[in-house]
Amino acid sequence: MGETATDRKIFALTGADVLTFLQGLVSNDVLPLAKGPGLVWAALLTPQGKYLADFFVVNTGTALLLDIKDSFAAATVQRLSMYKLRADVQIAPSDLAVTRGLGPAPQGALPDPRHPALGWRAYGAPGTAPEIDWDAIRVAHAIPESGIELIANDSYILEHGFERLNGVNFRKGCYVGQEVTARMKHKTELRKGLVRVTVEGQAPAGTEVRSGDKVVGQLFTQSGGAGLAWLRLDQAQGELQAGEARLWQE
Repeated sequence: MGETATDRKIFALTGADVLTFLQGLVSNDVLPLAKGPGLVWAALLTPQGKYLADFFVVNTGTALLLDIKDSFAAATVQRLSMYKLRADVQIAPSDLAVTRGLGPAPQGALPDPRHPALGWRAYGAPGTAPEIDWDAIRVAHAIPESGIELIANDSYILEHGFERLNGVNFRKGCYVGQEVTARMKHKTELRKGLVRVTVEGQAPAGTEVRSGDKVVGQLFTQSGGAGLAWLRLDQAQGELQAGEARLWQE
């Protein structure tokens, strides 16, 4: 089963320096894409290590592409262009559409590298209208989404599961924001993070989570009596409140 991802923009990446250019900017190792078809999920960070955007860098076998949430596309391409300087890199809008699906993958599709439950992605003509409940899948596996759990100039990728979801590489060398990310990696433990919670009731995404009078996080996507919450893990104990909803860590 496949459907068109209507909230994604695709850009064609061309030029001799594309992969080495991205390698020095993003959180993951994109150089293996020089060897053949593949899909790499990566983030662009501020020099202070805060999240700016996440996207897929794709080698379809015939083209290199950037697959990004539509609301992040313009600012991200502008920032990448700012870094380009004299590098032989061109970033141009593409007419291709993203089809994503579950079950048997069509020819040319690539597995989503974040989690097997997210199925596959393919690039070409539009498919069918969206029907899959991706929010339920994301909540079940604690997978953050651009612009919901992942907030530009605010989020840190290690607090949002990028290591578990294959979105960061600690052996690839320097990139923008690498120093802060590496320091967080080598802490004994993270005190804040995105976790799955049991939810009784409903609250808008972004609602503050409270433990008594103390704000200890935010509640985001909810589905089927569960949700994703970013919490101060050492302070969010027992029953918590988010607006009219009650929640508990799982």
